[in-house]
Order: sequence, then C-alpha cells, then structure tokens
Amino acid sequence: MTVNTSSRIVLLGATSGIGLAVARSAAQAGATVTIGSRNPASVDRALRELPDGVTGYTVDASSSDDLAAFFEKAGEFDHFAYTAADPLAGAPLNDYTVDAAFQFFGLRLVHALDAVRLAIPHLREGGSITLTSGTAAFKGGTGWTLGAAASGATISVVRSLAVELAPIRVNAVAPGVVRSPLWAQMSETDREEMYRATGASLPLGRVAEVDDVAKAYLALMDQDYATGTTSIVDGGTLVA
Repeated sequence: MTVNTSSRIVLLGATSGIGLAVARSAAQAGATVTIGSRNPASVDRALRELPDGVTGYTVDASSSDDLAAFFEKAGEFDHFAYTAADPLAGAPLNDYTVDAAFQFFGLRLVHALDAVRLAIPHLREGGSITLTSGTAAFKGGTGWTLGAAASGATISVVRSLAVELAPIRVNAVAPGVVRSPLWAQMSETDREEMYRATGASLPLGRVAEVDDVAKAYLALMDQDYATGTTSIVDGGTLVA
C-alpha cells in the first residue's frame, strides 16, 4: 500500500526527532497524517512546523483511556508508527534501579504494545504497524544494557505480531546513533563530540540525520511484502 494522497497515517511520538521527520515526509508525499504526543506545547509546535493539513492531538501513551480516545479521533487509517521514547542516557549496571528499568521499558515497549492493541480495530485492510528498535539490539556496550534489552525485545515482538496479526504487516526500524533530541540529557559539548567520534568510526563517516531514518519508516509502509522484519539504518555501525 504505497504512501500517497489516499493514505492515512497515524504516528505516536511524532512531535520531535525521528517521529517528526516521518510525519513531515509522509505529509509531503500527500498522505493524511495524524500525530500524537503527551505535551500540548510540543504538539502545537510540531503542527506549526509540519505541512498544512496535519492533525495533532495530546495523548498520554501510558494511559489506555487516552490511547483509545486518540485512535477514535484518528478514525480509520492505513499505517501506524510508534516512535515515542524518553531521552537516552546510558548507565552501568552499578547504577541500575528497578524503577529506572520500569520507566525505560514502559514507554518503549509496554505502552507501545498497548498502542498497537488499541490501533488494530482502526487499521484498514492491507495496513501496517512500524515500531522502533535500535542497533543496540545487535551491538551492545558498557552502559547500554537497558537499551539493548528494549531494542531486542521490540524485534522479538515484531516477529511474533507479524504472525498473530497477519495480514496486517508488522515491522521495526533500528537506527544507529541519530542526531536528534533523544540525546538532550547530554551537554551540547559532549553531544557534539559523541556525534563527531561516532561518525568518524563509521563507514559513511557521519551519524544519521532524522530524515535518513524517516525514509525507512515510509519504505516499510510502502513495501507490501515485508513483515516481521527490522530495517537497520546505521551508517555501517554493525560492520564497523
């Protein structure tokens, strides 16, 4: 089901970073786009940045009631993508806490599954769902235990849901390091140094921009014969 002027696309977590880039790309392709995020100011700001015609609502992804109301407002649609996530911050195992783990997995996986469950009744025939993973699923490192676990779990979820929800297609995108607000907890100096050092280590010589990753989401929506797969967009992270 090609993304075009007849497509309806719903995005959660689409007011900044990768999600905002997906919303922009889909709208520029002519699709009818609905976005949702928990911060009303973020929704308003995103709508000012996006092409005319995009609709946005405030929705708390941790609330089943909020999610259900959001999908009711969205109506029927062809594609759903979930990109909601809190800023990243690696931490060694010594700093691990149960509360931190619950929070990390909550938005990235637990509430993502709830959103999928509630989106299903609104998806049109031939529709698709795209979740968000990361290359930490394949290549971990010190401080990235939670990131690796959540990313790996998302890939496993996609493989199971692709069977359970067929013929609805279910896929994931796994970016490497992306220049985005996900790194907002770092100081600007540390963040830019991380981008520089990471980019220098990659075959393509740079970290990803959000528009690089947005292409993968739209490609998975377009590709009618892809399901249960993960699109890796990493500039060569996994082969470097």
